[in-house]
Amino acid sequence: MWKNLENLKQLDQIIEDSKNKEIAIFKHSTRCGISSMVKRSFEAELKSKTDLESDVYYLDLIQFRDISNQIASKFDVAHQSPQLIIIKDGVVTYNASHSSINAEKIN
Repeated sequence: MWKNLENLKQLDQIIEDSKNKEIAIFKHSTRCGISSMVKRSFEAELKSKTDLESDVYYLDLIQFRDISNQIASKFDVAHQSPQLIIIKDGVVTYNASHSSINAEKIN
């Protein structure tokens, strides 16, 4: 279900891929209980979606904070954790954090 986001070069590919399909990035703090709870809920929602066409990337904020910072800068979104960002045609079309995260917004 997840594609791991582990290097800055992937962001350029995400922008390019978003011209053909929606791309979602789920930013998660592995040290935060709330983030873990939201991630489990989000995964359950995603598994129930049988028509998912989007690529869904997972970003471990603790291990890859530089990527999170670049996402905030490149897409002009404030850093949150947990956070769901949806990108289409190179721009953010949805941005939510904490209990506002909703997998139904994908596709």
